[in-house]
Amino acid sequence: MRLPATAHTSRPWRIHEIAGDFHLEDVWALPTPGGRDDLPYLVRQFTSGDFVENSTSQVARLLFAVRWKLGALLGWDKPGTGVGGRVRTLHDRLPEDLRDAPRGPAFRGGTFTPLYLTRDEWAAEMANQTVHAVLHVGWVPDDSGGYRGQMAILVKPNGLFGALYMAAIKPFRYLGVYPALHRAIGRTWQANASERARADRGQQ
Repeated sequence: MRLPATAHTSRPWRIHEIAGDFHLEDVWALPTPGGRDDLPYLVRQFTSGDFVENSTSQVARLLFAVRWKLGALLGWDKPGTGVGGRVRTLHDRLPEDLRDAPRGPAFRGGTFTPLYLTRDEWAAEMANQTVHAVLHVGWVPDDSGGYRGQMAILVKPNGLFGALYMAAIKPFRYLGVYPALHRAIGRTWQANASERARADRGQQ
């Protein structure tokens, strides 16, 4: 479910200190009900799962295939356009306590680079020729006394070209990508429920 911007901006996330010059593009509630300390499970799911391949939506798979094909043809994703090339990493902006904090696991395929992981917040960054973006996942109380994930996307478009690109893909994100992504996240979370329960029992 898409949420108002205040669902992200009203919370005291550490990302506000680091990416204040980024635009908040989207905020979504994730179908991942859990306990107080379950954020690491969701982080591992994000970094190890391929939600595009696991998605049952042919539209989402087609949109991603077109995007990667265009990126390859037009050079949008060349190494020099990414973090450490076209843009400096946001890790340089981290306050000392977050620099010393865990970053979380690396992404399979290396699309995003983790920045930091706390008890209730995780952030990762990526960049290409069109945009510098931050994936932010918070762990927030839900309406049933438990917790769930909340995903925000923050972006800094690369000039007019980047702004036009983000505007052009917005309908496709809302109609094809995000619904399929959230369904895949929810299915994987439910499928891993028994694993989380066993791990929790082992820690008691």
